Amino acid sequence: MLLGLSLAFSIIDFFQHMSALSSATISSKVLYVFYIWQEALKLLYPLALIFALIITQISLVKHNNLSALYAFGYNKKDIIKPFVLVASLVYVVFALLSTTEFAYAKEKAYAILKNKVYDYNVNDIFFKYQDTFVYMQRLYPVEKTIENVTIFKVKDKKVLYTIHAPYAIYNGTSWEAKDATLKTHNYVNGKLQSYTKEHKDSIETLKGYKPKIIRSIYEGESLSTLDAYNTYKLLSKEHINTDKIKATLYSSLIVPLFAIALIMILFFKMPYLSRMSNQGLVIASSLGVTFVVWGIFYGLIQIASSSSISSEVALLMPVSLLWIYAIYLYFFSEKKIA
Repeated sequence: MLLGLSLAFSIIDFFQHMSALSSATISSKVLYVFYIWQEALKLLYPLALIFALIITQISLVKHNNLSALYAFGYNKKDIIKPFVLVASLVYVVFALLSTTEFAYAKEKAYAILKNKVYDYNVNDIFFKYQDTFVYMQRLYPVEKTIENVTIFKVKDKKVLYTIHAPYAIYNGTSWEAKDATLKTHNYVNGKLQSYTKEHKDSIETLKGYKPKIIRSIYEGESLSTLDAYNTYKLLSKEHINTDKIKATLYSSLIVPLFAIALIMILFFKMPYLSRMSNQGLVIASSLGVTFVVWGIFYGLIQIASSSSISSEVALLMPVSLLWIYAIYLYFFSEKKIA
């Protein structure tokens, strides 16, 4: 089901943007469909899990298999466990995928759409790092290099020193500013009197600032959960607003959990005997509730990403409320049906 939904989503998206892709090569078009398909998988897998429960339960009810299970002494808790287990395993798989390049599929697809397959470079970046300010003229995330980087150390409204390097290279944990010039300002009674200049072959700086993290901070693009977590730690140290980063983390790790809670709620609320209900109405209402809940969470993710509402209120609280109700039904619904 998930494969069919995601393929349909990617094909529809491809036809919608066919004119923009008219000048692209065949390989670029294939890559675009592949990346959009990956994004569709991430977006639609909670829906697919819920649809799978609805279809399975309707089938069990239609053929009286569910009532037969109850007759053999199984209760609702016993029957729901396989559904929850499978849904949890799928959630874990996608949570792990969100730590990989899988999380950047949307950005890669849009880069192809804009005919900028290799244009991931960012110009004129300025941000705070610890107690210094950093300016980068050009960042090359793919090559992991920086062109013309300048670092200012400021204290009490005075520039204590500057470091300028024509280029810097990322070594896996930090940046090495090569062929750097260190200019130290000398103050007497609060007034600049002179400065000294030193040449350094290499200066290590910007520890923990991966190229993708810098690019995401500047352009507001999505991050994998690992990069988002590292970014959250870095920005928290600098006392910089982290609402967007928290929204990224919650949308990847917390929001999909609504699907498991909704699976439990629908299972306990749907009738178990075909003669007790109108099957068409049950299917329509179940799908309607699923789409409404999914749409609400999708909208809340956008609101949280814009910092209009805190991520805890917009995302964490609704998922928690849904889970509280699901757990309530699990423990207090009728355990056995004769």
